[in-house]
Amino acid sequence: MIAIIDYGMGNLRSVQKGFEKVGFEAVVTADPRVVLEAEKIVLPGVGAFRDCMRNLEAAGFVEPILSVIAQGRPFLGICVGMQLLFTDSTEFGLYKGLGVIPGHVLRFPEGMEAGGEKLKVPQMGWNQLSFKRRPPAFEGIADNANVYFVHSYYVKPDDDGVTATTTDYGIQFCSSVWRDNIVATQFHPEKSQDVGLRILRNFAAMKD
Repeated sequence: MIAIIDYGMGNLRSVQKGFEKVGFEAVVTADPRVVLEAEKIVLPGVGAFRDCMRNLEAAGFVEPILSVIAQGRPFLGICVGMQLLFTDSTEFGLYKGLGVIPGHVLRFPEGMEAGGEKLKVPQMGWNQLSFKRRPPAFEGIADNANVYFVHSYYVKPDDDGVTATTTDYGIQFCSSVWRDNIVATQFHPEKSQDVGLRILRNFAAMKD
């Protein structure tokens, strides 16, 4: 069973529908006990890091998340759900994350340009993945595949060895990470059409 964590901060139904499209059942749950019993766990996230972290704590999800990750169960973080895995974020101050992956969440710098044109923040739309490492969840995904982003902040891991892909948007940033049983994406697989559905299918088929 795949558990999608409902803490009031994610596009949960679209993630659930993505798994259904590729033939896997996923349960949206606000119950930490269900997360502890799940075979695979998905942490989506939309909104401010600070609010997401507060909601996770208030709903009692922090310890179950840390527990299932430590047990080696497949874990997928999406967008802010990826950022929450890191040490801290500079969004609206400095706020601690789950601290699973050492590193920081930073805002895109001001005045970024590409081709002589100013880039808008947030980045909204399609952009390419450049592979550094290929996790099992990304099997069959072509180099330079296009995926869908909506974000103003990006992760900067302390150890570049966890970076799976990078993407260029004014700067080169880490667009996904892979470490042991954890795969996490800054982009939205559930909005990334065939490429995203392939990632969801691969993740759903992963073994402990």
